[in-house]
Amino acid sequence: MARRVIRREAIVLVVAASVAVAGAAAYYFSRATTLTLAVAPQGGTELALFQAYADALKAGNKDIRLKILSFDGVRESAEALKTRKVDLAVVRPDVALPGNGLTLAVLREQAVLVITPEASGIKTMPALAGRRLGFIAQRVADKALITGLLEHDGLSLVDPESGAAVPDDTVGLVGLEEKSLAAAFAEKRIDAVVVVTTPTTPAARRIVGLVAQASPDHDARLIGVQDAVALNQRNPKLATVTIPAGLFGGNPKMPAEDVTTVGASYRLMARANLPRSVAASVTQHLFEMRAGLAETNPAANAIRAPRYETTADATSAKLPIHPGAIDYFEREQESFIERYETWIYLVAFFGGGVGSILAWLRQRFSRLRRERLEVATERLLDIRDQARTTTEAARLAELADEVDGLASDIARFALHRHAEARTMNAAKIAIEAARSTVMRNAALLDSRQSPTPRANAVD
Repeated sequence: MARRVIRREAIVLVVAASVAVAGAAAYYFSRATTLTLAVAPQGGTELALFQAYADALKAGNKDIRLKILSFDGVRESAEALKTRKVDLAVVRPDVALPGNGLTLAVLREQAVLVITPEASGIKTMPALAGRRLGFIAQRVADKALITGLLEHDGLSLVDPESGAAVPDDTVGLVGLEEKSLAAAFAEKRIDAVVVVTTPTTPAARRIVGLVAQASPDHDARLIGVQDAVALNQRNPKLATVTIPAGLFGGNPKMPAEDVTTVGASYRLMARANLPRSVAASVTQHLFEMRAGLAETNPAANAIRAPRYETTADATSAKLPIHPGAIDYFEREQESFIERYETWIYLVAFFGGGVGSILAWLRQRFSRLRRERLEVATERLLDIRDQARTTTEAARLAELADEVDGLASDIARFALHRHAEARTMNAAKIAIEAARSTVMRNAALLDSRQSPTPRANAVD
């Protein structure tokens, strides 16, 4: 009885272990993947945007979770990705481009907007020579971008003294705030203004409007960069931005025709070894949730896919795109089977092997059990033969004890283990034959050894 209980408990334990393993596997493959995201700059629009994105992922019970780390500048966030402290980062390539970073999405493109009153007579970038250029939102990265742009036309930036003339081969850069822009034009402290911003933002429209109001004819000009394509070829980390005609409205419309300039992009980048399926999920959820995010974060409207012609262009560009993002853009995301096909193959392969081994072991143990019964049955038949020829009572008693012992072993074996009916029937017949032979010969031997009773004498 004890062995039967142990066997039943063992079966229950095996089933419970199998269920636990299956549950653990299901949890492992269905759990959300947590990624660390470096966001910069401080005070930029990306921090609020990605916090809202992280909240939306959690609320939607998506397969991705974000842990956000805030950094002072994009140089620091890029360094965090480069040193593998984070999985994702907001990067501005013209400032710092991590060698292990691949683009998932373009968050926003900022353009260098140089705006001047129409009456100033400034129509090209070289015409800024000897003039004063107001600079709004003075960020170090933006100043470096403006410096490179002017150096392409042979001009350099200087910090002019108040009232002093600006040399002909330089441009005086005057820092100011948006609220003092109108006064700066009225006091002739500046001839034009430059701002690095997204052209579609309300701030860009306000600045254009302020410059137009400062002009005697209430008209402003947006100065383009004639060599924007060449600059982009020389420095692929820059972006070529086209300002469409009429973007800023007005009458006459501003600008009067398309204007091409250069700018910088803020990108969501992932480490190159981030699994394709994970990168595809991050990209997919970002674009699927973009409209919802834009309700509270208008900056989400500026998110777009990186531009590329073919898959080869995307993966071989100087600012390459992550293969996982390409999978999403081209609707070639991996299915569950494709994602885990290696594991499924290994499980099937080893599972089949384990199944074959278990089947062999079962067959082997079954044969061993059958052999044990067959050996016992053969011994019982031998006992029967020996009992037929034995003439010693003591020997018959030993054979009788052996028959009882073999019968007990066979009964115990059949109680706890499966045995074929044919083998068990043969064993039963052998037990009965051996036992009956021993008993019969024992009785016959007793009758021979007992004295014959004499007849009563007749007095």
